[in-house]
This record gives sequence, structure tokens and C-alpha cells, in this order.
Amino acid sequence: MKAMILAAGVGSRLEPLTCNIPKPMVPVANRPVMEHIIRLLAKNGIQEIAANLCYKPEKIESYFGDGTAWGVSLRYSREEELLGTAGGVKKLADFFDQTFVVISGDALTDIDLGKLIRFHREREALATIALRPVPDPRQFGVVIVDEEGRIRAFQEKPAPGEALSNLANTGIYVFEPEIFDHIPAGRFYDFGKQVFPHLVERGLPCYGHVTDDYWCDIGTLTQYRLAHYDGLRGRVKISIPGMWNPGAVYVGEGAYIAPTAAIGYKVIIGANCHIGDGVEIFGETVIGDNCVVESGAAIFGSIIWNNTRIARGVRLVECVVGSECYLKEGSVLGTGVILSDECVVEQNEVIEANVKVWPGNVVGAGNSGGSGEKLRSNR
Repeated sequence: MKAMILAAGVGSRLEPLTCNIPKPMVPVANRPVMEHIIRLLAKNGIQEIAANLCYKPEKIESYFGDGTAWGVSLRYSREEELLGTAGGVKKLADFFDQTFVVISGDALTDIDLGKLIRFHREREALATIALRPVPDPRQFGVVIVDEEGRIRAFQEKPAPGEALSNLANTGIYVFEPEIFDHIPAGRFYDFGKQVFPHLVERGLPCYGHVTDDYWCDIGTLTQYRLAHYDGLRGRVKISIPGMWNPGAVYVGEGAYIAPTAAIGYKVIIGANCHIGDGVEIFGETVIGDNCVVESGAAIFGSIIWNNTRIARGVRLVECVVGSECYLKEGSVLGTGVILSDECVVEQNEVIEANVKVWPGNVVGAGNSGGSGEKLRSNR
């Protein structure tokens, strides 16, 4: 079995977190989300993997290499211009000479791929979509299936009260190689909007497999935070680095936690971190590798990326802080603040709720923004 990871997207809805890295490299529980996908494929016995790349491809290639560290063989297909979900796979048609899986590199899931593949084969399908029931279909492309699971129609983000189904297209597919007969070469082409409607219109065997396994598209900043919370609450089965302690506290190798620090439940502390005296960490919080949290700082329900320094008395509430940041003494980040990479927050500075700070900014000395304002780098 072979698989294709779709990893070419820009991730503009996750800005400013994706200014310096592609969306598949955004960390969830201290691992890039694409790493969770590779681990899922390997767990399901799928070891030959291809990935299409476009935005900052070197970031993905340098991290994963040839895949050996994860027990898989990984090859890449660079796209100078985006070819779409189907167009990117078409470019690698010669690689997929048997039943194969296509999966997004920027969604978090623990779907049972073996069960999905068996469903596909039992129905002798040309194409199968993994479908997930959702409480609010307005944000998704939904699929209408009959009692046998055969796809009959599609609806794209139906208006309130008009949804004919609550089954969302997860972007996880199983195909036979004959699917390439229905995808033109060398142009942008999409599975959900073009390929599947074409298959249904022609009456070809196209099915939807309904799963209750976890799936979350981390396409927005809110969903990004929720994916972390779900991982720490055990709602999705993922590999979390570090040594597990009772109460779902994970501590990475080489980390130091002062005896007077107060650590709540459902917390991840990365490798080589230093947590100082009197620090308080509560709520579903993730602290990346090589971070320093100085004495008296308080962190609640926040996500902090690698190599960031949080000085004495800093307060964070439900924020995301990027890599290589420095939050100086007494600074405060309000609920929903997104601080991108290599930012500095000056001493005693307060960033109000929902402000986004672009990479490389210094916040303070008259440069702070009001609620909802975006601070962009001049670089």
C-alpha cells in the first residue's frame, strides 16, 4: 500500500503562524502535524509515501528527509504553482500502481485506515471518501450517500436549514489507479469540487465510509488550539513526546521543573526546558523544547513553540506564542493573542485580547495594538 500526503498548501488562515513555516509543519503537541500523519500511516502498515510541496518546501524536506527515522520511505514532488488536490496526485501517477490512500498533511486524525481500505475493497469502489458526522455542516463540504454508502450528491457549505447531510468530507480518500483517467494532467484540479462530482455524474462506483474516529482540520487559529486541547484530553490517539506522569503531564528529556512550580493536569513540557520557582502552569498547555519560564510566571491554556523565553511575572491566557520569542518581565498576553516567531514583548507591556503579531515585531514603546489589531513586521 502507498499513500500521498497533500502538503502543498500555504495555510493563510493560520497566519501569522504560517509566515515562516508551511502549514504541515505547524506543531501539535510538540510534533509537526504532518509527523502525526506519517506516524498514522506507518501504524497502519503504509510505508511508501509521497508528498507534494509548494510553499517553503525546504522546511518539510529538511525535517523529514527520506522518512527513515519514522520507518517509511518518503519522496517529494515540488510544485512551482499549486496543482490542487487532484492535480498534485496526478503528477505522481506513475508511482501509484495499486490501491492507494490520499490524506491531508494539515489535519489531525487517528482514523482507522485499515477499516477504510477494507470498506473500499469490499464494494469494489473506484474511489472512497472518509466521512465524519459534524454538528454544524455550514463550514464543510457535505456528502449525501444511500443506504449502501454509495455517493449520490454533494453540498458545499450549505446554508442554515438547507443541509441534506451532516457528513463532512474529511479529505481522506482511497483510490484505484484508474482514477487518473478522470484527472487532466498539468493543470489545477480538485477532488472535492471536480473529480468526485464527475464520478457521481457518470455513475461510477464512488462510496463514502462514515467514521466516528477523530478528525480535525486545523485550518483556523481556533481549531488549532482546540486540536491541542483534544490531544491532551485523550480525544485523539496521537504520540506525545516526553515521559508521561499521572494527570496527563508529559515532560521531555532534560527538562528541569523547580520544586516550587505548580503544574496542573494536561500539560506538555518539552525537552530541555527550564521551569523556575513559583511558576504556575494550568489548563491544557503545551510548552515547546528549549523554553525558559522564569520565576513567578503564570501560563493558562496556552501553546508555546520552541526556544522561547518567558521572563519573571509574565501572564499568558489562552494564547499561542511562536518560536524564538522573548516576553520580558511583567508582560501580559490576553485571551486569543497570536504572537508569531522572533517577537519581543517589552517589560510590563499588555497585549489585549485577539491581537495578532506578525514575525519579528517588538511590541512596546508605543508600538502596541488595540483589540483585534494586527501588528505587521516591516521586514
